[in-house]
Amino acid sequence: MDNLWSDEAARAAIAKYAGQGIDEDLALRTYTTRLLGGEPRLVQHGGGNTSVKTNVTDRLGKTIDVLCVKGSGWDMGTIEPPGLPAVKLAPLLELAALDALSDEDMVNLQRTNLIDAGSPTPSVETLLHAFIPHKFVDHTHANASLSLCDRPDGMELCKKVFGPKVPVIPFVMPGFALAKKAKETFEANPDCIGLMLHKHGIFSFGATAREAYDRMIELVSLAERELGKGAGKTLVQVKLPAQLASASDIAPILRGLLATPIDMAEGRYGRAVLDHRATPKVMEYVNGAELARYSQQGPVTPDHVIRTKPLPVILPAPEAGKLDDFAKAARAAIDKFRADYRTYFERHNAKANPRKKPLDDTPRVALVPGLGLFGIGPTAKDAAVTADIAETCASVVLDTEKTGRFETITEADQFDMEYWSLEQAKLGKSSPKPLQGQIAVVTGGAGTIGKATAAALKREGAEIVLFDLDAEAVKAAAKSLGALGVQCDVTDRASVDAAFKAVTAKFGGADILVSNAGAAWQGRIGEVDDATLRKSFELNFFGAQNVTRAAVNIMLTQATGGTLLFNISKQAVNPGPNFGPYGLPKAAALALMRQYAIDYGADGITANGVNADRIRSGLLTDAMVEARSKARGVSERDYMSGNLLGREVRAEDVADAFVSLALARKTTGAVLTVDGGNIAAALR
Repeated sequence: MDNLWSDEAARAAIAKYAGQGIDEDLALRTYTTRLLGGEPRLVQHGGGNTSVKTNVTDRLGKTIDVLCVKGSGWDMGTIEPPGLPAVKLAPLLELAALDALSDEDMVNLQRTNLIDAGSPTPSVETLLHAFIPHKFVDHTHANASLSLCDRPDGMELCKKVFGPKVPVIPFVMPGFALAKKAKETFEANPDCIGLMLHKHGIFSFGATAREAYDRMIELVSLAERELGKGAGKTLVQVKLPAQLASASDIAPILRGLLATPIDMAEGRYGRAVLDHRATPKVMEYVNGAELARYSQQGPVTPDHVIRTKPLPVILPAPEAGKLDDFAKAARAAIDKFRADYRTYFERHNAKANPRKKPLDDTPRVALVPGLGLFGIGPTAKDAAVTADIAETCASVVLDTEKTGRFETITEADQFDMEYWSLEQAKLGKSSPKPLQGQIAVVTGGAGTIGKATAAALKREGAEIVLFDLDAEAVKAAAKSLGALGVQCDVTDRASVDAAFKAVTAKFGGADILVSNAGAAWQGRIGEVDDATLRKSFELNFFGAQNVTRAAVNIMLTQATGGTLLFNISKQAVNPGPNFGPYGLPKAAALALMRQYAIDYGADGITANGVNADRIRSGLLTDAMVEARSKARGVSERDYMSGNLLGREVRAEDVADAFVSLALARKTTGAVLTVDGGNIAAALR
């Protein structure tokens, strides 16, 4: 493990935070916390914590000893000083005299002793940090330390590797009991430089930020050297089919099987987003002949359970050309997982006091021999976090199995951790947005209406993919929206198929399509050349058909319905002079939309359109506006607001119309007009 301490960077941190009124202790605490949190082999997504004992001056000029400790929910890799709230130290130390302390009382006492009442809730391991007398205390869930301790002889091996300077504490649930045990252990070993928590993680401490950090790196390096004895060894691998289906082939099947009905009268499902991983370590792990044994032990460190659930679901290796067989076997595996999870809950909840309410029974990690693993979550962010943790699990288990046998905490302890209110609080609670878990593809995504529509769908919770012919423009648009951008020529079926393959590879499937790509060729219909007319039909009609066909195939595989949305244009129903080359294919696209509504309504797929007109483009320069006004003989503003309401219609208004249709579960085959009022173009 590389030591990343830099005197220059440390001085820069002190100078930077001094300008914010932060003292040197907290500046260096922030600096080394970020060093630890930036290394995924030490810390994963909210795991681990750090602290410093220092002092602050209150409004009355009184100096108060405090513990600045990582706040719950803050990521160590990006933490700033507000993420290390100051808690009065003396009241925390007095708690050591108690024999017991409930979780509720512990949290309340910590919060009531915050210097700033608006600070985040201190870590669940705050008291452990307080009870260790060293100034700086670091805690990580280092992969190497877990590979040493997650085995039947883990305590003995840790004692051998770390020696007397790092006592090993048998597994104890985090909280007051663990803090008391750590205090007792430290007092029996006052010269120790750290503590090893069996099947949990490792602590280091020191008089300075650098000393505590150096010791952490030193201890983890000792563990890595021990694990190096397994270098070159590989797990026995399972025999796989000669030809495998791809991850993008099976992802829509998996998404469909993971979906949970919410309101079938409305056609509403709770959908999952997938994140696929297939690193060399992941592949060795999922292809291991004993996968069914070591993957079903539990998490490598207890706090992972709130992200991954205790166990992953194991799916069969998918053989190419036999996706129906895979779907059948995968359904059986997921159904069994759900039933087993409910049984697990009932078994342990019978002993719980107070009784718990069951969490959902959807798996969070799927292991697929031959293909890798999938992180599963209600959002892309959740799926990615889970996949990161699952990758960590694979790495830890591999290193353990090459020199021993993986074993984690008991099932009862897993239940206690999964249903511990203080752990669940780390996830935060918020109501899901209406389109959460749905993947929306917007063609013409780099254009004004495309970007506005994508932004509106994102606000409602959808994961966004932009298709556009212009590679640079779609890349920039996607970056600005936090979306996936894919170069795609909608007139080319091969390009469309490749683009949707990228979507399923990234998110697992597709639920909403906005067919928006188009261009307006002009000319009197009796004089326009065939090449121009054919080009317009290729983009404005066949382009819509190409992307819709591909999206519907995915939606049918998922079997959870879907939403098809078409940018129809006023020209489809109220043609204007010299716009035949544009209006004719748009009229055909209107018929196409209605045909999809007819043919796929029974599959829960809605198909609707937006009929928009006179939309102000955000790409128009002042010179372009002036030129258009001169050509029309009327100002651009007067032209754009030349409707019954006398109001300009913008791309955001069109976007809102698309969103309303995406949310409408009992509307199909309809066209929503967005033009400020033009009776000649009105439908219903």
